[in-house]
Amino acid sequence: MGDEGDQVATTTATSVEEPLDLVRLSLDEKVCVKMRNERELRGRLHAFDQHLNMILGDVEETITTIEIDEETFEQIYRPTKRQIPMLFVRGDGVILISPLSKQS
Repeated sequence: MGDEGDQVATTTATSVEEPLDLVRLSLDEKVCVKMRNERELRGRLHAFDQHLNMILGDVEETITTIEIDEETFEQIYRPTKRQIPMLFVRGDGVILISPLSKQS
């Protein structure tokens, strides 16, 4: 017999063992969320679930549209920004979540 049954894995509030643990460490912190269709959100992460549905507060949303100049055929990137006090984000549109540096 052994000590296998006696060993219990313990995790601390700062350990990362699964991908969602990294998101958990960003709770109440500013994050950048890249979404489908050239949409980016920057705000404070209040809550999330296993589907990456999220509640963000103090959000700055940036939607980038790409237009083609009719004369030069160059791509023109036009960002449109707006402020949103509280936002529910559906997880199936999320591409990437990144913590923002403390200076942001």
